[in-house]
Amino acid sequence: MVFNWLHLAIILFLIVGVLFAAGPLILAALVSPRARGGDIGMPYECGMKPFGSSWTQFGVNYYVYALIFLAFDVDVLYLFPVAVQYHLTEGWTAFVKVFIFLTFLGLSIVYFWAKGVFTWPHKIRL
Repeated sequence: MVFNWLHLAIILFLIVGVLFAAGPLILAALVSPRARGGDIGMPYECGMKPFGSSWTQFGVNYYVYALIFLAFDVDVLYLFPVAVQYHLTEGWTAFVKVFIFLTFLGLSIVYFWAKGVFTWPHKIRL
């Protein structure tokens, strides 16, 4: 195999990419202050002294809200490319597919509403 300019460019880009990724980490390790003890080792350091145990149990409401947000966020991300390419389609097939998708999305909102997910202080009936 003959070594040519393409191989050199690939190797240079690989080296620059590794340095671009590892450079800030190495620089931070060399330049960052070395503080030990005090409030540094405390869990959830946010400027306040913690009270109680760090093993606080959260209700399932937080996780359900996070999953619902993630699901609807992904659904909205699906709609962006559909909206961009919609003007290139012919006929009713694209409209019907988007309508079916939005129908299931709406039915899921109705289902979550019926389960009491959107009422914050109450328990969710799983």
